[in-house]
This record gives sequence, C-alpha cells and structure tokens, in this order.
Amino acid sequence: MTIEIKVPTLGESVTTATIGKWLKQPGETVSADDPIVELETDKVSVEVPAPQAGVLGAHKVAEGDEVEVGAILTTLEAGGAAAAAKPAAPAKAAAPAAAPVSAPAASAPVASTPAAPVAAPPAETDYDVIVIGAGPGGYVCAIRAAQLGFKVACVEKRATLGGTCLNVGCIPSKALLQQSENFHAAKDEYADMGIIIDSVKLDLNRMMARKQSVVDANVKGVEFLFKKNKVTWLKGEGRVEGTGRITVNGKPVTAKHIIIASGSDSAVLPGVDVDEKQIVTSTGALELSAVPKKMVVIGGGVIGLELGSVWHRLGAEVTVIEYLDRLVPGTDNEIAKQFQRILTKQGLEMKLGHKVTKAVKGPKGVTLTVEPSAGGTAETIDADIVLVAIGRSAASKNMGLEEAGIALDKRGRIVTDAHYATNVPGIYAIGDVIAGPMLAHKAEEEGVAIAELLAGQAGHVNYGAIPAVVYTWPEVATVGKTEEVLKEEGVAYKVGKFPFTANGRARAIGMTDGFVKVLADAKTDAVLGVHIIGPMAGELIAECTMAIEFGASSEDIARTCHAHPTLSEAVKEAALDVDKRAIHI
Repeated sequence: MTIEIKVPTLGESVTTATIGKWLKQPGETVSADDPIVELETDKVSVEVPAPQAGVLGAHKVAEGDEVEVGAILTTLEAGGAAAAAKPAAPAKAAAPAAAPVSAPAASAPVASTPAAPVAAPPAETDYDVIVIGAGPGGYVCAIRAAQLGFKVACVEKRATLGGTCLNVGCIPSKALLQQSENFHAAKDEYADMGIIIDSVKLDLNRMMARKQSVVDANVKGVEFLFKKNKVTWLKGEGRVEGTGRITVNGKPVTAKHIIIASGSDSAVLPGVDVDEKQIVTSTGALELSAVPKKMVVIGGGVIGLELGSVWHRLGAEVTVIEYLDRLVPGTDNEIAKQFQRILTKQGLEMKLGHKVTKAVKGPKGVTLTVEPSAGGTAETIDADIVLVAIGRSAASKNMGLEEAGIALDKRGRIVTDAHYATNVPGIYAIGDVIAGPMLAHKAEEEGVAIAELLAGQAGHVNYGAIPAVVYTWPEVATVGKTEEVLKEEGVAYKVGKFPFTANGRARAIGMTDGFVKVLADAKTDAVLGVHIIGPMAGELIAECTMAIEFGASSEDIARTCHAHPTLSEAVKEAALDVDKRAIHI
C-alpha cells in the first residue's frame, strides 16, 4: 500500500513552510515515527514522522523549496517484506533529551552567480573573534567569547549598542506597554479599588521621555559590560570579505572567527509605502508625537497587538487587519480564541481574514483599500496612522555575503549547519538572520552556544524549549507544542486547565481573565507544552520552560510546593488537572 506523506498543519494558520533537510532518503526502510524531513517556518522547526513502517519513495520536493500545508512531500510503501525488515518503533515516549548541540534545520541555498574563489585566511589576525551586530545575539556572544579568553571585537553601525531590541523594539515597547497600562488603570480601574483620581491627564512628552530614559540606561549597561569584558566596539558598517576578513566603513579588519548577528528588519507590504510619519513600522509607532484619533494596524501578530494596545489605552480607536482568520498564528488555538475575545471586549476592532491592497496618503490621513483575503468586495478604511506589522525579514543585504560566497535561502536567511557554521570556513551566523524563531532570547542562547563551541565546549540550544510571550494585557505566553501540532503528529496527550478566576492572588489584584493549559504525554506524563493567557504570563512561563528543558512530568510540577497566594499556583493546579485532580475548581 502506498501512503502519501504530506505537509502537516504547522500551527492553526501557518500556510507555508520551507523544506529544511531530508533526514531519510528514497529507498530507505523506516519505522513508524522515524523523522523523515525537517520543515521550517518563521516561528518553528518541526520534524515530519513516518506514519508507519515501510520503504520511502521518491522525494517530491527538494531542500529549500517552499511548500503549502497539504502538499505531498514523499510516499511510503507500507507493509510487506520491506516493512517487516525493520520492526515498528514502540509507542511514542517522552521527547528525548536535546543533543549537545542543536540548531534550526539549514535551508538549501538559492541559486546565485558563482562567487569569486575564497581567499585563504590571514596568517595573523587583529582579533580572535569578530561579531557583526550588537543586538541581543551579538553583544551576548561577544561578552561570552571574551569571558572564555578570546580577543573580541563587535561591529555595530548604530550610534548605540543593543540593536533593534534595546533601541527600538523589546525594551521601549515594554516601557510604553507598562506606562499605558498604568494610565488606563488610573482612568478606568482604580475607582473599583477605592482610589478616586479626578481628571487623569496624559503627558505624552513625559511618557516618551521616561521610555527613552529606560532605553538609555540599558544602552549604558551594555557599554559597561563591553568595557568590563574588554570587548572592542568597532563603530560602523561591517562588510564580509571572506574567511577571516571584514571591513568596517571600508577599513580592513581580520579575525580567526567571524560571527554574523545582523538581526532583522521590518517586513514591507507592497502598495503600502512606509514614511514613518503617517504609515509607520514599529520604530515609528514608538515615537508618535500625539495620540492618533484612529489607528489601523496591519498584522495581528505580536508586534501589532502590543503597539495597538498601547495607543488604544492612550485613547486611539484601533482596528487590526489580519490576513489570516485568527490572531497570533502558531499559538494554541484555544488561547488565540480567548485572546481575541478579550481584546475585542477591551475595544480593539478585529478585521480578520482581510488584506490591504492599497494605501493612499492625504493631508488628513491615510485611506486603505481592504478586501477579503479569499477575494470579494473591497472597502476603504480611513486612519490618521497606519502601523505595518506583518513580521520581520533577515537583515542580510548590503553586507557582502553573496560576494563572499555565503549561501542564503529563499528568504534571505543565512544557511548554517547544526554548529551555526556557514558554507564559508570560519564564518558563522546566529539570531534573526538564520532560520528559526525571531526572538531576542533565542538569539542570546545561540550567541552563548557558538562562543562555547569555538572554545571547544558543548554549546547547546534546545529549540523545543524556547518560550514566546505577547506583552499585552492580559499577557500570552507559550512554550512547547500546541494541541493542533500534537494532533497532527498523532501524539496521544492529556490536557489540564485552570482558570485565573479560581486563583486567589488573581482575584486579589483584580486580574482574572484567562487560564493555564498544560499538555502532557498520555503514556509518560512528560510535559509537551504549556500555554497561558492571563496576568504575568510571561513570568509564569519560565517554570514551564524549565520543566520541558529537563524532561519533567506534569506530576513533577503538581508535586512541587508553590507559594500561596501566588499566580504560579494556577500552573500547579493546571498540572494537577492533567489527571483531573485540581483542588480549587
């Protein structure tokens, strides 16, 4: 019997993936659950297993190809002597411990003009390690390499260290999220607690100044760490010239090892021209001089919802336009639905399953042409400010990468192996510029891993235990696999849930929206995923990440004493509910 093996659902609304690496070749005998191929999306890398024992047929797609969900990957000739030659694998158990080194599956390079022959590395170098980019991945890598005894330089073109995250991303957005939430609470919530504040006013200039002071303090902190660890900051544009060679603003610099950590840029949308005044990216949305009357956010992902929430709390009418039929693709579907209900209740308008095809700027604002993603009647929507938040793309242009012979995939990401090495000797890459989730903490872990690998240590990143957080209110935090992925993979699992309405601390602080959801293996009880929507979810997810990292069971969490009253008790209760023995519900 011939079985077609297809691209599975990779999260509820992820529609395409890239073929990372074929793990089994045509003609190979495989057992049930043997991984056959690695698939990549912007947020996850997953292995597609064999549905049963058999002999693998021809590959229908090649490494580096982009494929849609449901596309045929290969075939499997099941049954008969070939299948019997190798017994089926036993029932799926807990996920194995991470290998000493793991990295996102490499994507095949796209065809390009052949590069000039790579020059031999210099006999003597200025540095042991040069890191290009001083964002979270780059500066952490530089510091760790220096701690390990390397002579290190870090190239950064900005006037400040910290990259997008510290300067115009993670840090300033979290400052504004906190400040806007405080303003909203003072205006609309404190009265219920017996705190009466007459005529709450917004001083946007002071709010922005405070946000900038937070950024400045963090920047100075990184500068101090560079000095403390004797990392040299090379200010300017870094360009790769080949093995052991770069230039900084045209000046040659050499090193034994070059690590590219150039990060990512805001993705562009055809027909919507960003000017950072009327049509802005996240950078412009962090610098608005006045609260817009009407803001349209294009993109229902993390960045759009966070910044849309900021300006909604400060008084803007906010409409979110999302191409897919749900928010935050890749999150657990039950969490996403609850999230949408809560944000809608707060007053954000959701226009899901729609796309923007045109944007016309005028003296009074921007007029967008919007139509259903599946086709249909177009309409227009007016806004003072339009925020384009459709994701990010690897910052790999204008760095001399292709001229140096460094392979890129179809998305412009640098192709690396499991040790972060490119195809050019002595050159490595980490963070947003390679495959995998575009998350600051993922980049930091990779920075530490490559530094330790270069020092002969066992640098390691467990990509199955990388948390993700949406810092709205309530927050959303997730780690591990979702129900949708487990169903697609055919993994038997148990579910435990606990609502914050039944948590004493949540009631005391008046924040009872949401719940904790724990997914555990039906046979081994290993924690496979934890998904939280609720107060301080981003803090609560750390315990759950550690559980997955160390192969803990839901019973391990349930048997661990949690302080009372704390929000973390909701995690314990959800773990208890895996076996339907939660105490407080």
